[in-house]
Amino acid sequence: MTDHQVQDLTPQEVSTGIDEGRYLLVDVREPNEVVVEAYPSGVIAPLSTFDPASLPDPQGKEVVFACRSGKRSVTASLAAQAAGLPFDKHLAGGIIGWKAAGLPTKTGG
Repeated sequence: MTDHQVQDLTPQEVSTGIDEGRYLLVDVREPNEVVVEAYPSGVIAPLSTFDPASLPDPQGKEVVFACRSGKRSVTASLAAQAAGLPFDKHLAGGIIGWKAAGLPTKTGG
């Protein structure tokens, strides 16, 4: 079995990558978390029902997983890699780090 690894990205790196059209943010938090506070853009793929095969086509972008603190996003990245997908990036610190960096969030998912 291949040894999978996950690359940590800072909130600023992810924000810039999204703005430049390089990254697709995949939020693996649960719907009840997302409805309270969400990333400004991205797709929702809750870890509780996570299926790498159901992830949207990133259309040339690199997938970056995100969650609340950075733990579930690593789990999602490793699961995607185990399924043969090249998704090896995650937002270190999750939405907690995102907000600490002064980046915007939205309410209502």
